Amino acid sequence: MAFIDVIKHESPSDEYFVWKHPNEQIKLASQLVVGEGQKAIFVKDGQALDVFEPGKYTLETGNLPLINKLINLPFGGDTPFPAEVWYVATTVKRDLKWGTSNPIQLLDKTIGFPVSVRAFGQWGVKIVDPKSFLMQIVGSQEIADDTKIHSYLIGEIIQTLSDTIADNFKKGISILEINADLNKLSKQSAGDLSDLFNKYGLELVNFNIENINIPDGELKKIQEVMHKTFEAKEFSKVDINSNYATMKSFEIMSDAANNESDGSMGATLQAGLGLGAGLPLGQQMGQQMNTGQQENQQSVHEKLSNLKKLLDDGLITEEQFKEKQAKLVEDL
Repeated sequence: MAFIDVIKHESPSDEYFVWKHPNEQIKLASQLVVGEGQKAIFVKDGQALDVFEPGKYTLETGNLPLINKLINLPFGGDTPFPAEVWYVATTVKRDLKWGTSNPIQLLDKTIGFPVSVRAFGQWGVKIVDPKSFLMQIVGSQEIADDTKIHSYLIGEIIQTLSDTIADNFKKGISILEINADLNKLSKQSAGDLSDLFNKYGLELVNFNIENINIPDGELKKIQEVMHKTFEAKEFSKVDINSNYATMKSFEIMSDAANNESDGSMGATLQAGLGLGAGLPLGQQMGQQMNTGQQENQQSVHEKLSNLKKLLDDGLITEEQFKEKQAKLVEDL
């Protein structure tokens, strides 16, 4: 096996978290090069031992005290000793993307049925304790590339975010209004993640939730339910029994007024119906009719106001609004 004289890692980008040098047979007097934004850690039997800051070093027993104590380094530069050299990036990694690969199934108490919540945003992190990070995240794995570690951290983010959104749903926040609280949710999630990441030797630099949404099909279903609820609410305001009784009274009196078998009574009723407010009976009926018209106009006004509010809240489309508006105006 060939031995190396220079140990270094020149990354073409700053995307990596850790990188393991492929050669594990090290010899004294080799040159160790640690670039800016890096730390090199010697690992033996799963233990993180000697740590090197940025700079250039000639390996010797004096700068490898922990390795030397563990394996008693050999004398002479040609005798190798087994060890792993891990490079850990200590630069800040910003604008990392996160997103829910699968929707989070939650119950929205406001609308009364489960929804499939999706979210995405950005995050940034910095490794502040390389030894702690290496041992807890990497451990004794043979391979711990950037993709694997990134996937591990994303899993923690999604789990924490799921718990945060679920807690807010329990407090009564609906999926229809949750985007108004993105700043608050971002800060809450960042606080929870900071405590977790600190245990791994990480500092969470930034965490943002850019959007929380549900599939278009579910949003359409919610809009339909809200529309039907609105119609049912408006319909419940109508006093059906009172209106029915008024109409039946009018029909009975109209039939009596046109009844030829009772001329005197028919004439009286015809006069009463014709005079309207001139006779007590006509006055009563006129008042009922006027009251009905006023209530109808007021009801239409309320419907138009409520309809406009649904449009402003995004619960109905512009096309639905115009269609209902036209119908209400026509009823006037």
